[in-house]
Amino acid sequence: MLTEVRSPEILRAIAAAGLDFVFLDTEHSSYDLQMVNDMIRAGRSAELSCYVRVSDPEYFLIARTLDAGAHGIMAPRVETEEQVKRVIAATKYPPKGKRGYGLRSIITDFESGTVKEWIEKLNDDTMIILQIESKKAIDSIDQLISLEGVDAAVIGPTDLSISLGVPGQLDHPIMIEHIGKVVEACEKRGIASGAHLRSLEMLEYWRDRGMRMLTYSTDIDLLMDAAKGAIKRLKP
Repeated sequence: MLTEVRSPEILRAIAAAGLDFVFLDTEHSSYDLQMVNDMIRAGRSAELSCYVRVSDPEYFLIARTLDAGAHGIMAPRVETEEQVKRVIAATKYPPKGKRGYGLRSIITDFESGTVKEWIEKLNDDTMIILQIESKKAIDSIDQLISLEGVDAAVIGPTDLSISLGVPGQLDHPIMIEHIGKVVEACEKRGIASGAHLRSLEMLEYWRDRGMRMLTYSTDIDLLMDAAKGAIKRLKP
């Protein structure tokens, strides 16, 4: 999850390190649309999948983010079917949605194609990721992920822990129980479940239980971890 680093080179470094995808966070960071565009251009050149967490699941935020080249969006704080329907409508072109057509070169890379061909390709290739962050969302998880177009459900663990009354206790039994419900529901539906976590041990735990969209750490945390490790060894 990229939240602070503003050099597009970070995307090429992430790709070279072997990661499969990255989230650009526009919910809790100061990234603007131009910054997102530049970062995605670098990511695309390195064949890195770039998803953007929009600040709110509304049309004008989703459609403009996709026009900036994102391979998909993550919609935060989703709790109702109506919200999911609005996300799908903003993400997909007709007849599956209501996204306006206005392709830019960052998407086409100057390749030719008919409008029909591009609509079909982008409707198939653009991911919709729901962020599950509350008890209400988990109680309705079967309905939320059953709508056509939803590709993944990713846990927002800290907000979920607050919603469940155990703030910050990400390994609390009630957290394990509720996250497990999402993993099970997604497996039945045939879509990916995931979580954004700063603990490799917790990611391994959930990977072994079926999670497939594993999102580790942030740009700043990775830098801090490396710096702390070096300081610990060089200045005992």
